[in-house]
Amino acid sequence: MAKSQKYYVVWSGRTPGIYNNWETCQIQINGFPNAKYESFSTLAEAQIAFNTPPVAVGKSTKSSPKIENRIIANEPVIWESIAVDAACSGNPGVMEYQGVDTKTGKQLFHQKFNLGTNNIGEFLGIVHGLGYLEKLGARIPIYSDSKTAIGWVKKGQSKSKLVVNEKTEYLHELIKRAENWLATHDFRVPVLKWETEKWGEIPADFGRK
Repeated sequence: MAKSQKYYVVWSGRTPGIYNNWETCQIQINGFPNAKYESFSTLAEAQIAFNTPPVAVGKSTKSSPKIENRIIANEPVIWESIAVDAACSGNPGVMEYQGVDTKTGKQLFHQKFNLGTNNIGEFLGIVHGLGYLEKLGARIPIYSDSKTAIGWVKKGQSKSKLVVNEKTEYLHELIKRAENWLATHDFRVPVLKWETEKWGEIPADFGRK
């Protein structure tokens, strides 16, 4: 009989996240002080558990789960989610970002600025999505095709070197607000990398390539 698929949630390890094989999970926890993890029989159960403090599922910890910043290998798109993307005419240049329902493409939020960069737009889009979901009380994933922006969100800080002037003053204010939101809010959902090569352009893409 074929071995049943299991999913492994790592709350505390080298890279917290959801893994679809024991070998990869072991890499995250072996030798890691106070590693916290558990296996689940379905991806849905693992996603719910990952967004729940381990103490609620029988694991003792004082910390909340971290942001997930990886897609599980060989898994299909999670359509019950939000997709975010940014577009920039020049870099820096006129910049905008939006968040859409991944399944339907319906626009959920949108912002536009006279001067910005693509990475800033992606960063703000993800944080906007987190705030949007917190207000709704919804715990569904957010997709982004920007590794840079996902990294910034995970660290809670933008690394942009965009100059501060009259054109960018408001944008920099929003960046600070986003960083402050990440520092003061415990709400987290999986922020997943959209695999463009496998799935095509992210549903939030502005279609200007």
